[in-house]
Amino acid sequence: MLAIAIPGFRDLELDHLVLDYNGTLAVDGVLIPGAHDALVALAPKIEIHVVTADTYGGAERELAGLPVKLTVIPRESQAEAKLAYVQRLGVERVFAIGNGRNDRRMLAAVAVGVALLQREGGAGEALAAADVVAVDIIDALDLLRHPARLIATLRS
Repeated sequence: MLAIAIPGFRDLELDHLVLDYNGTLAVDGVLIPGAHDALVALAPKIEIHVVTADTYGGAERELAGLPVKLTVIPRESQAEAKLAYVQRLGVERVFAIGNGRNDRRMLAAVAVGVALLQREGGAGEALAAADVVAVDIIDALDLLRHPARLIATLRS
């Protein structure tokens, strides 16, 4: 569990990191360089989940050996499936990262939602729903690895 007190925002007790795959951890289905090491570094502190429709069909192969729980969801109603997933975990204990329109409801519901604007782009609705916007998955994951960065961004 990660405990992070953010003045003027909230005191966080995070048990789960939920990530989209394509556009977030991967580009064109291939894991982004550096993501492997960042996930391994975070795993002792927080349970990591990857929730994806697996557009390119290679998420299981790319994530093999990583300390993550992979859940492949149907291609239909993805926004609803991702929201239901974080609700089952307990939204108040979830930090989520995504970039797509199908991530918007998940990002809005969780304790901290981070929208990414990487090579695949970021849906406007995801950006609007998030608490934080980052331009790189490593920077987004580092908000948990170096909590003072998250505090500096969200305090008021």
